[in-house]
Amino acid sequence: MDDCIFCKIIKGDIPSYKIYEDDKTYAFLDIAGDFEGHTLVVPKAHTADLIACPEGDLAAVFATARKLAKHFVEDRGFDGANLVNCTREAGQQSVFHFHVHVIPRRNGDGANVFNTRPDQGYDLASIAKKLALKA
Repeated sequence: MDDCIFCKIIKGDIPSYKIYEDDKTYAFLDIAGDFEGHTLVVPKAHTADLIACPEGDLAAVFATARKLAKHFVEDRGFDGANLVNCTREAGQQSVFHFHVHVIPRRNGDGANVFNTRPDQGYDLASIAKKLALKA
């Protein structure tokens, strides 16, 4: 896609700090600078979001994300990692090329990636019934 910043990064039109690349995925440092090693994993083929992503590309992105999380922990001294995906505007997606954030973590780093709210009093049984998906 001509106006997609991630497509431009994949093509080399915009410089990036590449961490990993294979035939289906490209992983590079997020320019936010918020976490040491914060990496974005994207499919090389443009797709807007998680819901639109073809199964093969989805599997490839998550395989790369896992490979990087394992590398960061086992080989680079981090204590854990967060994998984060934001889907569509309501899910706070800001770049509409599917991507997964791999955020290396250290014990006691003080970051709270998974922001929670107080219990909202939802009826979990009704919600489960409403949202259940048959295999």
